[in-house]
Amino acid sequence: MTGHLIVSDDDAMRVITLRRPEKKNAITQEMYRLMSDAIDTAQNNPKIRCIVITGGSGVFTAGNDLEDFLKEGTNNTDTPRASNAAKFLYSLAHNVKPIIAAVDGIAIGIGTTMLFHCDYVLASKTATFKTPFINLGLVPEGASSLLMPRTMGHQRAFAMLVMGRTFTADDAHTAGFVNVVVSPGHTEAEARKVAREICALPAEAVAISRKLLKLPPEDMTRRIDQEGHLFGERMRSKEAIAAFKAFFSRKRG
Repeated sequence: MTGHLIVSDDDAMRVITLRRPEKKNAITQEMYRLMSDAIDTAQNNPKIRCIVITGGSGVFTAGNDLEDFLKEGTNNTDTPRASNAAKFLYSLAHNVKPIIAAVDGIAIGIGTTMLFHCDYVLASKTATFKTPFINLGLVPEGASSLLMPRTMGHQRAFAMLVMGRTFTADDAHTAGFVNVVVSPGHTEAEARKVAREICALPAEAVAISRKLLKLPPEDMTRRIDQEGHLFGERMRSKEAIAAFKAFFSRKRG
């Protein structure tokens, strides 16, 4: 356990657990770095056959820690995204191990977009999914503008990414990015069952089949870079500055 992230290996699965309940598991730059390292170090480890990402019971993640993100993301005008967040996205794009996500409660921003890099997603009946980038004057990230329409069609992707609509667990299941909806408090246990099922399959056949199903990593990193450049420009836009000021004003109020 390191700070707000727990990484543990259970037989052939690596479990990455977000543990910052006082901030609804909002992700800091340090948490991004640790998640990236947990994924990267699994790549050439034959003992790790599957990765599980969970926020525990009651909440997945509220997305970027906005104060931390703003501080890191606006330090250097030549760096469109804070480096650890970008590193995490690259780790997801290049990952070759099956990833299972266990979503109980809210999944906001990158909490939703990271799911489109996962291979199997479980959600509790109380889970909700929202990508409020536009509301903050920003644009999609994490290759979501590429992966979302591919998974659930342009119209649903537009409703989520551009209009900022909230999707329920049933909405997400219908849209095709959630495999199964389970009772609250049971997502991690059920995710571990799925991981054990995958770990019992022939590893090489799983890896080859997964690669055939996925877009090439370079396609995803190209879109991540394109989005990141636009995201950085938007961070310094009048719209975004006004939206962030309004957000923090409401938060303090």
